[in-house]
Amino acid sequence: MGGAKIGLIFAHRPPTEATWPRIGYDYDKRSEEVLKVLRAHLPGVEFMVFRASSPEEGRKIVEETRKDVDGYVVYILGIWTAVPKVIAYSGKPTILIDDLFGGSGEFLIAMAEARRANLPVVGVSSSDIRDVVETVKLLKVIHQLKGSKIIVIRDPELKVKSYDPTRSVERGHFSEQYLRTCKEVFGVDILTITPEKLRETYDGISAESAEEYAKKWTSSALRVVEVSEEEVLKSAKLYLALKRLADEHKALAVSVDCLTLFYVGKLPAYPCLSHMQMLDEGRVGTCEADMDSAISQLVAYYLTGRPAFISDPVIDESTGTIIYAHCVAPTRVWGPQGGVIPYIIKTHAEDGKGASVQAIYPVGETVTTFKINVKERAIAIHTGKIVGNLEEDEKGCRTKVVVKTNVEAILNNWNRVVNFDWHRVTVIGDYRKSLKRLAVLLGLKVIEEDRDED
Repeated sequence: MGGAKIGLIFAHRPPTEATWPRIGYDYDKRSEEVLKVLRAHLPGVEFMVFRASSPEEGRKIVEETRKDVDGYVVYILGIWTAVPKVIAYSGKPTILIDDLFGGSGEFLIAMAEARRANLPVVGVSSSDIRDVVETVKLLKVIHQLKGSKIIVIRDPELKVKSYDPTRSVERGHFSEQYLRTCKEVFGVDILTITPEKLRETYDGISAESAEEYAKKWTSSALRVVEVSEEEVLKSAKLYLALKRLADEHKALAVSVDCLTLFYVGKLPAYPCLSHMQMLDEGRVGTCEADMDSAISQLVAYYLTGRPAFISDPVIDESTGTIIYAHCVAPTRVWGPQGGVIPYIIKTHAEDGKGASVQAIYPVGETVTTFKINVKERAIAIHTGKIVGNLEEDEKGCRTKVVVKTNVEAILNNWNRVVNFDWHRVTVIGDYRKSLKRLAVLLGLKVIEEDRDED
């Protein structure tokens, strides 16, 4: 699959006309400046460059390119061309950019109409070109999602009565409607692989090849608590088996219906350490065959270059914090080339078996937590700051990241409009604005969980 292809349209009237920015303005020079910056900061993106000064020219561009581009960027260098409105109604994800004091009036009017019509259009009005680059990058994210694959290890015939009503076997993540929506909205394919196929691949992994990862994990950990070398080795073999299947199917993301399969004896080990390794190396490892979380983690990685930590959040009103708890976490939380945070290898929390991860997240970092609901075409978002880790509390899952945020609003808004289940995914950094803009381009409803109602 090639790189993203973006239609970049510089909209302005002829320089001989007296309009904003001014008569005689050098539109060629300005457009060359902009194009140079975009190409420098967005490698791998192909810009199909056009100029348009009338709605007719705008319509011609759409007719000739609509099937080929991932989206459009209309750089409004001057007013009034009606080009922004024409492109906004193209049906493709569109970014309108106000070149300040050049396109301002038409930009504001076109953006207001796009919002009223619920079009997949976002706007940038900033003197800082970095804001433009970050927003145009969203079209690259959309392109990366297209053609992405998730392999999920599950038994379609296995019916297990679960104490957890949000478990994947009851969530409908593999219905024809769900798979179709996933493809239509995100361009992502989901492929089911049976536990028998995983076991066959697992049995083909030698202990010698797995020892490298087993030793790496244990030697890098702060300590290993009540987990045998044999159990860590099994986790390493499982990692190599899942990686082999992912490579065979050219999939970036892997998920396992882990609790169900482990409880019925169809999984040789918990995938917690495997998911940790995949997240650390720029892949996605998702718990419990939760496809909404897998899509969310893919979005996080393409958008930020960083892994997202999937969790079961717990709210503590007395301290104004939310604790993100799970037995899986990345250790390279700033991305594959970043530093490694401390971690401990322990048993899986609920049953005291297998091997899992207790990661110690960096205090003081801002985090963005979100979750996509594919079926409802919605996204929940909140942000906060890490204030600690619950390292000694043995209740619940192993990793427990404590974040200060508006818990009263989150508690009030939790799944009130759309049911996002329990899981959320968390990434280091503040990406609220980018996620909100991406949601508009994808046609998702945005719910800011930490914002009080008006």
